[in-house]
Amino acid sequence: MEPSQIRSTVELRVRYAETDQMGVVYHANYLVWCEVGRTELIRRMGVAYAELERDGVFLAVSDAHLRFHGSARYDDLVAVETRLEELRSRQLKFAYQIFRKEPDVRQRLVTASTTLTALDRSGRPCKLPRAVLSMFSSVATASAA
Repeated sequence: MEPSQIRSTVELRVRYAETDQMGVVYHANYLVWCEVGRTELIRRMGVAYAELERDGVFLAVSDAHLRFHGSARYDDLVAVETRLEELRSRQLKFAYQIFRKEPDVRQRLVTASTTLTALDRSGRPCKLPRAVLSMFSSVATASAA
């Protein structure tokens, strides 16, 4: 199984504080939702960001792209679908789709991607721990079976 088949979905309710004066979600909040999706995907894989940081590995967003197809509004229920798109020795690339969930309808709002680069305590790029790389590989292999 390719990394792209490692995925998860998180549902969120749009809070008033996430909207702007026009009543729509402020554009930067979609990146926050991507972080929620990414963090949950990694947690479901068996790794917590806090553990990586205790081990001296920090994952920094080194690239982010968003394409807007629609806008969420206050109290909408949205789904953030996250998948691991690419796994490298020093980087993880994630892809996201954010949908408004309505009864019987899913409206795509945003497609996005982020690349995270592993950094050591001094802020220099480093390799992801072998345990993390093998964990992603073993989950991908098990899911393919």
